[in-house]
Amino acid sequence: MDNLGAPISYMVLERGATVFSSDGEHLGSVVSVERDIATDIFDGIVFAMTASFARHRFVDAPEVGEIYERGVILRIDAAAAAELPAPRGLK
Repeated sequence: MDNLGAPISYMVLERGATVFSSDGEHLGSVVSVERDIATDIFDGIVFAMTASFARHRFVDAPEVGEIYERGVILRIDAAAAAELPAPRGLK
């Protein structure tokens, strides 16, 4: 993995940050950060998969490990990430 920068809050994570699996696979890039606006609770991340730019996947907050300035490391491996669902309303 490249230098991902300093650890940050989900609230400042930007679109385009790289997403990696727990086993170091480059999965894609952040499309959006999802949160419950009413309670301001982190819900998860939508990312575009590198293997197929037409595919977006949603990773739930408990499966998000570390968040940095330029990247996110998930708590799940690449095989599990390939099975993540599409975000609500997208395929």
